[in-house]
Amino acid sequence: MSTASTVAPGVAAPRSARPLAGLLTAMAISLTGTRVSAIALPWFVLATTGSATMTGLVAFVEMTPYVLVKALAGPVIDRLGPRVVSWTTDAVSAVAAGLVPLLHGMGLLPFWLLLVMVGLIGAVRGPGDLAKEVMVPEAADHARIPLERATGLAGVTERLASTVGPAVGGGLIALLGPMAGLTVNAIAFALGSVVIALVLPRGIGRPAVAASAVSGASAVPAADGSAAERSGAEASAGEQVGYWRMFREGLTFLRGEPLLLTVIVMIGITNLLDAGFMTVLVPVWAKESGGGPAVIGLTGSAWGIAAVAGSVIAAAVAHRLPRRTVFFAGFLLCGAPRFLVLALDGPIWTVLAVFAVGGFGAGFLNPILGAITFERVPRHLLGRVGALGDSLAWAGIPLGGLLAGSAVALSGLVPALLVAGGLYFATTAVAGLRPEWREMDRLRGKGRAAADLIPEAPAVTPSERPTVAA
Repeated sequence: MSTASTVAPGVAAPRSARPLAGLLTAMAISLTGTRVSAIALPWFVLATTGSATMTGLVAFVEMTPYVLVKALAGPVIDRLGPRVVSWTTDAVSAVAAGLVPLLHGMGLLPFWLLLVMVGLIGAVRGPGDLAKEVMVPEAADHARIPLERATGLAGVTERLASTVGPAVGGGLIALLGPMAGLTVNAIAFALGSVVIALVLPRGIGRPAVAASAVSGASAVPAADGSAAERSGAEASAGEQVGYWRMFREGLTFLRGEPLLLTVIVMIGITNLLDAGFMTVLVPVWAKESGGGPAVIGLTGSAWGIAAVAGSVIAAAVAHRLPRRTVFFAGFLLCGAPRFLVLALDGPIWTVLAVFAVGGFGAGFLNPILGAITFERVPRHLLGRVGALGDSLAWAGIPLGGLLAGSAVALSGLVPALLVAGGLYFATTAVAGLRPEWREMDRLRGKGRAAADLIPEAPAVTPSERPTVAA
């Protein structure tokens, strides 16, 4: 079985699952805290203000800086290294998230200050999330596993967080109030920072330019779409390249990838609809139906448990499945049906069943998307291209809550759900007709990223050398 990881002759880095295990642990901790907060914060605003519009405003204020800062963070991640960016931003997020319940308990949290703190968390969380994603292919190289399997495991981690987070969040809110959920978020960020800073072995997540210089060559996109090589001297000189030139290199590469651009546009629209669904439509449905935060936790858990199952299957067999068919089947299951079942006000068991089926389909999406990205983007450009791609795909998320809140205020919950569900179905159906999707399997198991080989690991003592075998 071929893998997307290629090891250069003379590479000293031993085969080890420790980098991937440490990275997935940090992702699990921080993502679980974020999922708890995603329930606690909207419920806090909705319960204290009674306004769906203000609930959407909070989501807008968090996600706007998330997207904007993430878009500009690529060259910084490539220059400083994803490891440094990850643990420092998680540390800042922990402090900011911890101040929210502290100030609220002291009676010093007016709404405008809540918006400031939420905006700060969003601004630093964007680069932190991206930095962890950038380290996935490197960790896969050290574990010597296919990219689909590594991204599948990352998908399992995300889905587990999406399962545990809503359950914990709903329970905490019901028992102790929403501020308890925000406290858990702060603790999770702090733990995630510690894991990245102290648990990952040395050499993981180094600056991309420096790593290219050590390896003696790095891949650059050629006109024919192949990964050309440049000399070690040129790679070393790249350390002096300015921020905006690095930014333009990422933008130029992304513009030359029709498949990635098509994916980004489609995901951008569906992300906008998902954001409005999760931050406004589901909380309003839970309040109007009388289920409260507990039912939000139940639906999130049903979705998450099934998504974990889908992600586990994807991690095991996705590299053998036809990507295009699986991708659009997953979107068909996870998209419009959940909007429709809430609009029809079906019994809770029907809602949970629809969410479970949708979660199972969603579990196959991220492993495929991640593998395609890591195959097509050279390693030294991952930070820049990933930042731009993610930011464009997430650009509609800040508007999702605002638009959903306004739609509910103007027309009511049911019309808003039906329109959003119809748009979701139309987006995925129309996108599936584009010819670019035939490229999904072209670089399978190869990938340009493989041209950026693992640099020789720095000398370590026996006690520092990773010991966990894959």
